[in-house]
Amino acid sequence: MRPDFFMTDTLSYFFNPAQLFGYAAFVLGVLSFLQKDDRRFKLYMSAECLAYVVHFALLGNPTAVASSVISVARSVLSLYTKAPWVAFAMVALNLALGWSLVEQWWNWLPLLASCIGTLALFLLSGIRMRLTMLLGTGCWLANNILSGSIGGTALELVILVTNLRTIYAMWRQEAELAADTTEAPGTEIR
Repeated sequence: MRPDFFMTDTLSYFFNPAQLFGYAAFVLGVLSFLQKDDRRFKLYMSAECLAYVVHFALLGNPTAVASSVISVARSVLSLYTKAPWVAFAMVALNLALGWSLVEQWWNWLPLLASCIGTLALFLLSGIRMRLTMLLGTGCWLANNILSGSIGGTALELVILVTNLRTIYAMWRQEAELAADTTEAPGTEIR
């Protein structure tokens, strides 16, 4: 066996089409969680989910594909409506797909992440939405490790850090606004 066999095999794994789409999802996901504006957050997330659809299809993970397709739909729909019935319909669709596609316990992880994300996008906003999305990040992280997704695993780790950073920045901004309001000239602090 030639000494470069393992290097060639490793490089082909890291740069195969499935992993390349995972890397695209990585970039789009990081960009989404850097957004303080909820609308831009949802647009970038839609693009991330599209990349995930192809990524997980190429990795052969049908529950992650189904979850990502639903995540694209829910992200786009959440731009136009906050109707709770739409969120619950998306969650029901996720669960129905789960019953038909799940083969192993961990196949539920992307579906659970999509349900959490759906409820967060439709029913919450700002810091509360992003805190709830952290739960989904944990589910996706576990799924991606078990699926062998390099870009997806890196994405969820970076999203975890990026989302926490954005939450902190938003919290500081809210705290500064509250402090400015209470210290406005002519107001008395008791």
